[in-house]
Amino acid sequence: MQSLPSPASSPSPTPDLAPHPTRKRQRSQSMQSDASSSSLKRCVADADGLVRSPRPDQMSSLSLADQNQDIDAYMAEQEKGIYMMYFSQLHNIASLGDLPVLLVERGKASKMEIGETWYLVSRDWWKRWRKACTGEVDKEGPVTEQELGPVDNSQLLDSYGNLKLSVVEGVDMEYVPEETWSHLISWYGKASHPLPRRVIARGNLKEPTLELRPLRLKVIRLTSASNQSALEAPSHPHLVISAGETAKTLCTRLAAAVTPSSTTHLPYRVWQATKSEDDWNFDEFPSSHLESVGGRLLEESSKTLQEISIEPEDGFIVEFKQLNGWIVDLSKPASSANSAADPPPLFDSRNSFFGRFMPSTPAPVAAPLPTTSTASSKMAVRSSTTPFRSTKPMEPGTLGLGNMGNTCFMNSALQCLAHTKELSDYFLTGVYQDELNPDNPLGMGGAIAEAFGALLQKIWSTDGSSTTFSPREFKSQLQRFAPQFSGYQQHDSQELVAFLLDGLHEDLNRVLKKPYVEKPDWEGGGDLELIELARKSWEGYMMRNDSVIVDLFQGQYQSTLVCPECNKVSITFDPFMYLTLPLPVQKKWKHTVYYIPWSLEKPHVKVPVEIGRDASFKDLRVLLGRWMEAPPDNLLTLEIFNNRFYKYLDDNVPCGDMSSSDIIVCFELPCHAQQSRSYKRQPDDPFIVPMFLCEEGTHSRTDYTMNRTTPMFGNPTVVVIDQKKATDLDAMYEAVVSRMERWTAHARDLYTWEAGPIHINGIAPTDSITEINEQGEAVTMDLPEEGDIVDEKTMVLEDDVALDIPITGEPRRVGAKTGIFKLRLQINHKKLGTTQSFTSNNRWESWDRRLEDADHDPVLLREDDAFYCEFDENMKAYYFGDERSRWEHARWDTWEEFIHPELDESKREAAERKNKGLSLQDCLDEFTKEERLGEDDLWYCPQCKKHQQATKKFDLWKAPDVLVVHLKRFSNSRTLRDKIDTFIDFPIEGLDLGDMVGERAAAKRLIEQGIATEELNLGNTNEPLVYDLYGVDEHIGGLGGGHYRAYTFNHATDKWYHFDDSYVTPARASDSVNANAYLLFYRRRTSAPLGGKTHEKVQEAQHRHVQQEEVQPTVVDNQLPTPPDDEPKPNQVVPGQWLSSLTDAAFDSSRTTTDTFRLRPPLADINDPLAVSSTMFDFPEPPSQNSPTSSNEVEPDLEERDENNWWLPKASPEWDSGGLSPSSSSISGSSPFDNANLQKFDDDDTDMPPLDESIL
Repeated sequence: MQSLPSPASSPSPTPDLAPHPTRKRQRSQSMQSDASSSSLKRCVADADGLVRSPRPDQMSSLSLADQNQDIDAYMAEQEKGIYMMYFSQLHNIASLGDLPVLLVERGKASKMEIGETWYLVSRDWWKRWRKACTGEVDKEGPVTEQELGPVDNSQLLDSYGNLKLSVVEGVDMEYVPEETWSHLISWYGKASHPLPRRVIARGNLKEPTLELRPLRLKVIRLTSASNQSALEAPSHPHLVISAGETAKTLCTRLAAAVTPSSTTHLPYRVWQATKSEDDWNFDEFPSSHLESVGGRLLEESSKTLQEISIEPEDGFIVEFKQLNGWIVDLSKPASSANSAADPPPLFDSRNSFFGRFMPSTPAPVAAPLPTTSTASSKMAVRSSTTPFRSTKPMEPGTLGLGNMGNTCFMNSALQCLAHTKELSDYFLTGVYQDELNPDNPLGMGGAIAEAFGALLQKIWSTDGSSTTFSPREFKSQLQRFAPQFSGYQQHDSQELVAFLLDGLHEDLNRVLKKPYVEKPDWEGGGDLELIELARKSWEGYMMRNDSVIVDLFQGQYQSTLVCPECNKVSITFDPFMYLTLPLPVQKKWKHTVYYIPWSLEKPHVKVPVEIGRDASFKDLRVLLGRWMEAPPDNLLTLEIFNNRFYKYLDDNVPCGDMSSSDIIVCFELPCHAQQSRSYKRQPDDPFIVPMFLCEEGTHSRTDYTMNRTTPMFGNPTVVVIDQKKATDLDAMYEAVVSRMERWTAHARDLYTWEAGPIHINGIAPTDSITEINEQGEAVTMDLPEEGDIVDEKTMVLEDDVALDIPITGEPRRVGAKTGIFKLRLQINHKKLGTTQSFTSNNRWESWDRRLEDADHDPVLLREDDAFYCEFDENMKAYYFGDERSRWEHARWDTWEEFIHPELDESKREAAERKNKGLSLQDCLDEFTKEERLGEDDLWYCPQCKKHQQATKKFDLWKAPDVLVVHLKRFSNSRTLRDKIDTFIDFPIEGLDLGDMVGERAAAKRLIEQGIATEELNLGNTNEPLVYDLYGVDEHIGGLGGGHYRAYTFNHATDKWYHFDDSYVTPARASDSVNANAYLLFYRRRTSAPLGGKTHEKVQEAQHRHVQQEEVQPTVVDNQLPTPPDDEPKPNQVVPGQWLSSLTDAAFDSSRTTTDTFRLRPPLADINDPLAVSSTMFDFPEPPSQNSPTSSNEVEPDLEERDENNWWLPKASPEWDSGGLSPSSSSISGSSPFDNANLQKFDDDDTDMPPLDESIL
């Protein structure tokens, strides 16, 4: 037997490519390829339509390995059928332009079809591939095709080579079809960790779903030796197989996995272990242990493994026929176990709920092994037990639920719901069967309700053969109608509770035909009108929805909207089934933002900020605008990297996208920054132009020289050019120089200066004089210019004459110096150059060309233009310095710190909250806090006739009897996944909601006003509205994994228990109050019964049981029921009186291997629905058909069981003719053995105990 290869050694789907073939050789190979190869012409043709990989009939054969080598190594072998595609093995894929990206993206976007094979590609490698093809440059630098290498999925695997549980599509990996994978292999070589996955059908609608984690099953060969020594570690192999394969294929591969190497063509049969054991520490499985694992024969069929509820880590034992017959002799019921077997049950469960969804014939079993079918157990109450296996008394409600592969989310939720007393009473008394609504188009045909009811019967059974049970049947029905819960990934327990409650409601809805109901509107008024509106809303809802879920779990909340413009108030009332409470713990996004004011008089500062992690950069700009006293719309936020603008941080970008090392700048502009989603560009808007500093380079004189090698330095900035300046090149140059002032210590030298006025002896010279004329009037006269009164000849001053004239005037700035740098223009800088890459169409454009076009359009700038200030070496060194001098004259590393008082106050409040702690009341207050709607969630005001950012407030109006509280610990925004682990203190007893329920408050106000409230049907408003905890669903760990557990209060024993899947331990109520609490289940404390109409129906059912107990007992015989039109004979039970006929002679289901049938106590004293259900579920409903008319229709008599073999499946032709197991068809030929699969009992067999005749 070959072992399963590790991912690293998995066979390649393509032969090794020659290392670094020459371009000529590559071109030759491409020309020689046939029509199926991927030549350039072929590839272009394929790009025009979706290329579909062939649908494989089945996955290829599996080999085996130890438990450290499994799923992904198996899936790697599926590549063997991939055909070669040597399309375009060019030295640089990017030279083909967008064609590779087009092919891959088109394939990736194609629709999945059932049966196809798709591949997982690491997101990290995917991003590098896109960079190599598109020329995109990010913070890690450019990537060339030579540096890319083959697909590398190592980051998706754990240390055992398995796919990590936390991986998510679009975040950690991408899916590509087989055809696209072939392109990637042919372009870049053999992948080291290929991860093929099969597309299978999920759910009732057969939705195509990629099976990320195929089944991993245990397999071992059966041996007759009973003295197998235990090993230190399991040595059995594992089989990895898709859940979309059939049971027949599974049997074939299981047998092939453990076929003895020295023999071939052996008949075999496969046993499935229905009871899980942690390890099988044997080389071969002893037949004496077969009973302990609940072994049952697996029937071959065309049903998929998903349909027959095969789960991960299920165990299978392959039995090969020996020369002297089968190891397990079915002709002797107890030969394997060496113990007496119990008799078969008086009535089987073929008519149970799960039996209707499974094959009608049970699988063959060897007594005392199970008699259930391969698909699932058919026992409604004891679905994983066996009538042959002994049972023992159990404490009801303490059954553990087995984990079937990340199903802890389901197990914990089921335990909490199962321990809801009123809900369990409803199901255990059988009331739900009378209220099934299978025709409800919104329901699930009653399947979910029946599956849940059968599971409750199992959980609350008073006896059983095991303390744990795997709810396979429930999960099977769940994933039929909710494919999102299919597979074996971790899911949200709250989502399961929400789906299950809604599904139960629709399956049990008492309204058979839903009428149209119009929702009433709020027309104003006081408390009386408010109560009336709430009552009408509830009555309208009840006209369409009436079920046990409404009676127990549903309440009503009030939603109030207020228009900010006209103060229009809108009030609506809506039902709720669970209460989702936000946690008043906002995880902060902490960062330092570099703020650059527009005014050069203000310093540029670095501003520490703290804002919610779910906030967007719009929220950040609002915060900075408030702190810096600037209009938020005038603020422009960008990320700087590698001397460029790297990311455009508009309203759509969450703050949580940015890491702590990212450099975020915020520019204050004198105009609208145009980053708002709602902004519409106007024709007279100024140009917002990015400005970059670069060194002088060698550029060709054409306008198409790419800016690949232009050395950049310093920080980029932003220049605002209005429409008038955009017509003047000098004005634009001066605007650029003004923005440069902030970043150089020699800012003065950016301009030309002239001397200011000269002051002589402190007196400034004048340009005019004032004289008094002859008439005594003051006359001001301008002084003549110097050239008019001074001789042009040079004036020679005497050496001994010294003029002491101090120059005290300030120089005046004339204008910006020319020649400091060359102002160059580049086009196609979308979003200020943040979309730039190597292949971007940004190119130089000369000013001469723009000036030539000025006759038609005087504006010299265009949208998406960018300024490049090109410095020669000397100018750069003078104004900024260089790397050697550490930019000694630059000021882009000099920032003052600005700490706003609001930040200090926020930190202080956070520290106080941390010391004080949070309570459930704080969460309720947060839920009812008024908030303003966002721009994406506007409300249409019917009075203003337009959408408004109204204020919204939620309030509890009507509280349910059972309150489910969902603490919103998980944040699942578009790009952020996080969990809040803060401890929330919640009461175990005495949660008082009296002051928070609006209905109570309004009623009290009416009573104070002297208004009678009896006719309003508000109930007892004087009774405290207090709740007690009975269940907690907790989540430990982080996102993408973690584990769910549950604490519940057992109302039958008045004890608390902790449920960790199959492990159940006693607990204290205080243990449930911890930081992991996720879902809280509260029950209302009241003197009146809970549940309203549901309670009445449960009481009626219990009363009927009591009445049936008073009926004269009828002795039960093991004969067939009498037809309805015949008189009952002695020792027979009339159909329809199965329960009423059982009193002192009722049979006890807790039989042991040595006991005969025991008698139950009379039902007269049984009022507990648990006891009633335990009794009644020993006996299924009578058959609906008439008495059999031939011997073929007669149920086998217990006395003739050795002749009828009624627990065996219907014999196939192969079994009838040759006696071979159908499982042997694929590896075995003809066999000399006859009757290999028929179980018989000798007439003198005494191993089967007879019925106790004392009960007859």
